[in-house]
Amino acid sequence: MSVHDDLTSVQRALDDLLRSVARLEQQLAGGLEIRRVRTDADHLRESVALLREASRSSTATQRPALVTISDTPYDISLWTDSDDEGLGSRNRHAP
Repeated sequence: MSVHDDLTSVQRALDDLLRSVARLEQQLAGGLEIRRVRTDADHLRESVALLREASRSSTATQRPALVTISDTPYDISLWTDSDDEGLGSRNRHAP
């Protein structure tokens, strides 16, 4: 199955869940427990919507082009003002 098919299947199951929760809420006269279940189901709906949006944006964007990094050594003058990590600074003794 594709991601789109899986998300559609999840959305259908979630719609069924929300309908069932609504029926239970009517039958149980809206207690604390059913409100928690409804809130959790609403959070699931929001999460699936975010997941669907993320899947659309990830398929719409292509992987960025690879950047080639040269094998030539860096200019040593770039490192004149830095210390060697863990070795102390140049021309001084390590502690």
